[in-house]
Amino acid sequence: MRKRVGLTAFVLLVAALLVGVPFVWGSDLLGASSDAAAPAAPAPSESPAASEAPTRKAAPAAPTAPTLPPALLHPATVAVDATGFWSWTVLDRRTGAMAGSDNANSAQRTASMIKAWLASDYLRRNPNPSKSNLSQLSLMIRNSDNNAAAYFWGLDGRSASITRLVQTCGLTDSKAYIDWASTLVSARDAARMGACIGDGRAAGPKWTDWLLNEMRNVANDQKFGITPALPAAEQAGTAVKNGWIARSDGKWHVNCMAIGTDWVLSVLTVYPAAKGQGYGENICSSVTRQLQA
Repeated sequence: MRKRVGLTAFVLLVAALLVGVPFVWGSDLLGASSDAAAPAAPAPSESPAASEAPTRKAAPAAPTAPTLPPALLHPATVAVDATGFWSWTVLDRRTGAMAGSDNANSAQRTASMIKAWLASDYLRRNPNPSKSNLSQLSLMIRNSDNNAAAYFWGLDGRSASITRLVQTCGLTDSKAYIDWASTLVSARDAARMGACIGDGRAAGPKWTDWLLNEMRNVANDQKFGITPALPAAEQAGTAVKNGWIARSDGKWHVNCMAIGTDWVLSVLTVYPAAKGQGYGENICSSVTRQLQA
């Protein structure tokens, strides 16, 4: 009887082992901890488009252009109580920007103002002038000698010189007419001509400084209009070539052109001859003063 009970106990023990061991082995009871971290979730895979897209860099900002202070003579409202025709244009030599009256494209006779171009045209094409011709050029500019002007008008090819003026200086309203004094130039073209003389296109690199010096030293009675309306410190460095003539049509033609450090101004006037030359000179001065405001 005891043997049968012992055998039965042994069988039950073996059965318990067979069932329990796998349970313990597959459970969390062996070495498991409640603090064990859960396995990390797999990182989401990047799409091919996202992983292959190139990195875009922001384009650098364009540099800001420096703001220039206004030139001594600069665009402004101009009002002149005058009889007859008057027009004006001011040009910024640093930028080429122009401003002027509504009729600045109306061409008028230049009178002696064209002499600055006649000298330029000759010197550019004849960089080694004779002493005699150089002396005549100086006389034409400083003293506005008409005989010298007629002489260089012929040497320059007459109307061919004005054709070169239009081409060289980029004029749009001007043309030759009868003789040198009758050359037709608008106020805006006169300003372009002044800029062309000032930057060396007209007379060429060899003679530009010489010509500007001659224009700065014209006779005192020819420094009317623009020059006396400038600050004293600016007057000596301003190159001038004015034009004036009372024609048989009973009208004065008084024109002013000046080249400053950073500006060019031209003023053209036509009015009844009975008012005299000073009337046109005062118009030039009035425009100059108002463009400094």
